[in-house]
Amino acid sequence: MTSSTDPMAATDLLKLENQLCFPLYAASRMLTKAYQPFLQSLDLTYPQYLVFMLLWEHEQLTVKEIGEKLLLDSGTLTPLFKRMEQKQWVSRSRDPQDERSVIISLLPAGRELQNRACHVPSQLIGKLDMTPAEMEELRAHLLHLLTRLT
Repeated sequence: MTSSTDPMAATDLLKLENQLCFPLYAASRMLTKAYQPFLQSLDLTYPQYLVFMLLWEHEQLTVKEIGEKLLLDSGTLTPLFKRMEQKQWVSRSRDPQDERSVIISLLPAGRELQNRACHVPSQLIGKLDMTPAEMEELRAHLLHLLTRLT
């Protein structure tokens, strides 16, 4: 990049090649696209897969907890949960202690999906052709960036 005293510096800052946001955006889109063939065989979308990773770990969470962990709002999540419920992967119920809170619980068909999804991470790793150390370093940098932005 050019120095701040350079009159072209302001316009240089607007060049796509000098942006941090674009490679992150493009890499995110391409990584999500790389998941598609693996998830398609499970009849899952990428956002559903993210929700399932949380539910496979916790069995049940509130919509608010899922939204906080995935950085998504309830307006984005609600249609997703409805489709997952129609497939009998999850159930939605009101929290008896707080009627405003909706609990998403894993059902047996959703639990069974975990066994079928076990291959997804290793298939994606194979497609990325990165060493475990490279992947961990990249993940650490991205988590650090997320922490700064949230």
